[in-house]
Amino acid sequence: MDNRNIDTAHPATDAATNPAEPLDRLRQKIQDLLAEARRRGASAAEAAVSTSTGLEVGVRLGEVETVEHTRDQGLWISVYFGHRKGSASTSDLSMGAIRDTVEKACAIAGHTQEDTCAGLAPASLMATGALPDLDLNHPWDIDVDEAMRLAIACEDAARGADPRIVNSEGASFSSHAGLQVYGNSHGFVGGYPSTRHGLSCAVIGKQDDAMQRDHWWTTARAPGDLDDPAAVGRRAAERTLSRLGARRLGTCEVPVLFRAEVAAGLLRHLTGAIHGASLYRKTSFLLDRLGEQILPAFVRVSEDPLKPRGLASAAFDSDGVATRPKDLVTDGVLSSYLLDHYSACKLGLQSTGNAGGARNLSVDLGDLDRDGMLRALGTGLYVTELMGQGVNNVTGDYSRGASGFWVENGEICHPVEEITIAGNLLDMYRGLVAIGNDCDFPGSTTTGSWLIDRMMVAGE
Repeated sequence: MDNRNIDTAHPATDAATNPAEPLDRLRQKIQDLLAEARRRGASAAEAAVSTSTGLEVGVRLGEVETVEHTRDQGLWISVYFGHRKGSASTSDLSMGAIRDTVEKACAIAGHTQEDTCAGLAPASLMATGALPDLDLNHPWDIDVDEAMRLAIACEDAARGADPRIVNSEGASFSSHAGLQVYGNSHGFVGGYPSTRHGLSCAVIGKQDDAMQRDHWWTTARAPGDLDDPAAVGRRAAERTLSRLGARRLGTCEVPVLFRAEVAAGLLRHLTGAIHGASLYRKTSFLLDRLGEQILPAFVRVSEDPLKPRGLASAAFDSDGVATRPKDLVTDGVLSSYLLDHYSACKLGLQSTGNAGGARNLSVDLGDLDRDGMLRALGTGLYVTELMGQGVNNVTGDYSRGASGFWVENGEICHPVEEITIAGNLLDMYRGLVAIGNDCDFPGSTTTGSWLIDRMMVAGE
């Protein structure tokens, strides 16, 4: 067993459950940073401090391979002298390090060009009053032995599911707890503790001389929200077994159904294209399309940063701006960008509270389950995995390696592999026929499968 980075001065349960610094102490660090910036003549400043602890256990073939405790901490500060900005960071939270870090940030600001958009978000946009309790903090008082047991139980369930499961890439357990605090010279200081726990497994199956690999996972803020370890293992085995006997396809143009967790990637391409940095740099295929129809009228895309226990929940963004639920696409019409203060200023707009990105994305689910979506597909390709990075954010051109299943008359015929699917994202969005209600994967994105009317499939 490889015991890497184990802190023997603290019991394992402390490393997995207790943040390294109390919240009030981190708030004081923020105040110290901002005070030092004022003392050095900065007209404005913002800072963040974070600490985290974690426990990770990896097993393979029933044996423990790694046990790792982690303890991390760090702070960063940005100072502004008018519209000149300087930033610096350190992992040392001592008062001496705070003074040195602020000094370095101020020195950097003295050498930077003026940028009229450099500065804090308006004070009127700050998250004021008592921050909502989003139920993000659920420490797990779990020791190393129990973490090992869970990971081994997960892998054992996968390996024992079928004789065709011949090998394993292992199972892993993780539990992390942290504190993060942000503040700025508007007087805003906010922070909260949070936790995240997970379990995953990947196994290899063999049929004749061909092998396939797949995985499954579970992740949640609270331990009680995780799936049963054996269920995770069996799901990994089922997905692996379903891929055995995969064939190649000839080149064709057919309808394509994206499995739910794969369809989440199509949603992320959309949010990437409406992110402020892509817009003001003019590197987005959705540039200047606010208020235009980009998806069918039945589609609504929204984000809910205030979702209790959400994996991407936050009451304020990385600029201190209050977050709020909102639609990004309403009745198929692009209704909001994703802007932090800087990109909003560049575009002559106002921050949407998205410094740090979108939080807890969701698409309104349709009426059809997985079998119903396959029937709606009829004859075509059911994509369950994508490979490669063949997406051009400027033009929307899309070309990815893929694997999945060939479907005829609404029934899965056989698995397929070593194919490429191609199209253009804007055409794909407009060609969206249906969204399923088969959302069964963990994460901060909620969507069912997506059925696209036609795409090019390149095979043999």
